[in-house]
Amino acid sequence: MADTDRIPTNLRTLLILEVVGQSDVPMSPTEINAHIGLPKQTVHRLCATLVEEGFLVYEPTGKRLRPARRLRLIGSGVLYASRTHIARRQILETVARQVRETVNFVVPGEGGMSYVDRVETDWAFRVQLPIGTSVPFHCTASGKTFLAGLPRAARRKMVMSLQLERKSDRTITDPDRLLAELDRVARQGYAIDDEEFMDGMIAIAVPIRDARGRFFAALAYHGPTLRLNVEGLAESRSLLLDAASRLGEVMMDAAGD
Repeated sequence: MADTDRIPTNLRTLLILEVVGQSDVPMSPTEINAHIGLPKQTVHRLCATLVEEGFLVYEPTGKRLRPARRLRLIGSGVLYASRTHIARRQILETVARQVRETVNFVVPGEGGMSYVDRVETDWAFRVQLPIGTSVPFHCTASGKTFLAGLPRAARRKMVMSLQLERKSDRTITDPDRLLAELDRVARQGYAIDDEEFMDGMIAIAVPIRDARGRFFAALAYHGPTLRLNVEGLAESRSLLLDAASRLGEVMMDAAGD
């Protein structure tokens, strides 16, 4: 039973919907409240509101509640939206099987590039960068694909605003050198992190673009220099670009629904 003093008012109706949605049989307000622990009058009032708004409906007996149309639509919508994640995951797993290294789906955030999804390699020795990790723009393959995807004037402005912190002996900390590197990334369509973020780790990333050619994520993989080299990464660019194109189609199809 929940501590009612700690349940925000705007969360209480969601908890009721959660309890009803997870039950395989209709439930009375009293039975619902056994899982939540609200005052009796409160749970009855909230249930009445949810019935009025079309989220819950009483059984013909008038004693027990079950999901109504609006709640069922929410559930089906969530399940439908998950197909995008499933399709993305399948593409990442396909790439991971081919390159045999950790493959990442990375998006730009306020503080750097954020790892949203990944498929880990099965090698015992690997570089751990968990989902949710944020890495710098200037010294990572995914970050450089993002910066290179900006219009030239915006790219310069962004670079000049960054703190080009040295992460390794190979980190580019000079703005003009970084801008030249980003020009090259923009021309060739992929970026390499040649131990610029972490000693002993290299990576490649390609941009994932929307229907208008705008960057919205990066597809990348990384691994230790014991197994990978820059030449081998560059040779895999066609594989990554093809997968990035498919990811872009998946994401845009979902956005157009």
